[in-house]
Amino acid sequence: MARRNWPLRATAGTVLLSVCLWTATSTGQSTPEPPRASGYASDARGPSSPSLVVAAAQSQQAAGGASGKTSAGAATALEGHTQELTSLLQDLNVPALWRNNGWGVWAAMLLAVFLAVSAGKVCTVVLARLGARFQKRGWHGLAHAVMDPIGPANLAVLIFGVTAGLTGVEMSPALRGLLHKSALLCYSIAVFWYLYNLADLVDLAFRRLQGQKESLLERQLAPLVRKSLRSFLLVLAALFVADTVFDQDIGAWLAGLGIAGLAISLAAQDSLKNLFGSITILLDRPFQIGDQIVFGGSEGVIEEIGLRSTKMRTTAGHVVTIPNSKIVNDPVENISRRPYIRRAMTISLKGDLPRATLDKAVWLLRSLLAEPGLREPIHPLVHGVDFPPRVFLSQVTAANATIEVTYWYAPPLYWEYVAHAQKVNFRILESFEKAGIAFSFGHPSANAGGDATAKSEGPK
Repeated sequence: MARRNWPLRATAGTVLLSVCLWTATSTGQSTPEPPRASGYASDARGPSSPSLVVAAAQSQQAAGGASGKTSAGAATALEGHTQELTSLLQDLNVPALWRNNGWGVWAAMLLAVFLAVSAGKVCTVVLARLGARFQKRGWHGLAHAVMDPIGPANLAVLIFGVTAGLTGVEMSPALRGLLHKSALLCYSIAVFWYLYNLADLVDLAFRRLQGQKESLLERQLAPLVRKSLRSFLLVLAALFVADTVFDQDIGAWLAGLGIAGLAISLAAQDSLKNLFGSITILLDRPFQIGDQIVFGGSEGVIEEIGLRSTKMRTTAGHVVTIPNSKIVNDPVENISRRPYIRRAMTISLKGDLPRATLDKAVWLLRSLLAEPGLREPIHPLVHGVDFPPRVFLSQVTAANATIEVTYWYAPPLYWEYVAHAQKVNFRILESFEKAGIAFSFGHPSANAGGDATAKSEGPK
């Protein structure tokens, strides 16, 4: 709460700053009055009575030194600003406030300020309790939206009370205009302060995109987006205040910012491509840290997703750094998201075997795949669909008889799948040896297509 109350303590500093800035912006807009008989030196442009500073500058200029010309110009400018400041203070006529206003007026002003401070405290308590209630219910975004305006609301209410209290105070038009500009400056600060606090919602938005799980990309990208948004708000606030409060022409400023932004974007276009690539990865989520993928002919596990690149450790132990812009434009094969591992075996038998022997071979294969201990992981239900093993005599030639065996192993855990495949292979060898069925060339051939290609295919 103390962090949000700093403008209340800095109101006096803000008003003083507005005085200085208003003084600077008034340079050249009003004609300086001739010097009054108050002990100040006469106008430096007058030939009859030059000031001591100008006289010293003229003597140095007559000496012909370049440093003398610089000192003379600086002295003339300093004297001009001094005269303008003196004229401004005389126009404000602050001492007249005490002469023209009685104690009743000042008491009313203090009462208005006291009521404003009290209203600010009540507003703080109400918003804090309401935000805490939303926080308990899990409405974090709404809680931020309610609690973030606590500080800005206090500042706005305080300035309103001060402005209302000064309404009955008799003052010079110049001082009235200065106070009006100061109030407008404080109101602008309150509005942009609230928007600045709302930038914290970026973290909640990224957390919701990631399903309440904080990732490395979120830890890197969320602060960058939040800081960029706040920097943009600060620049926008400075331009708004310069245009509205100090009546400055911001057209040249906007043109300069546009040229600078164009130069930066051209110089850092590759970095910007990678940055937008990381944002695309966050939103599209083709993979996460720990997923096994195939990209660009390399297979490995994702170790880090950064703002510029993604790091993948291959099966050989090497680390491959991939620019995020390439990941967005090229296909990515996510092995970790397959629902099963598909294995396709080709068993070759001698081509001169009788039909009864071939029928028995097919029956043996179907029977052993249904045995307890082998059956459970190769009858998966994927999205409510059963994937039973498939065994068929696919081809018969003079040299070979080919039996195709396909099954789907789930869950897709590779080393458990390999152990199960070994059990299946041994059972095939045992069953065929007991039945007297000889393999062609003495060995069956098997291909676990799901291992290398990571395909999530349905039964064929």
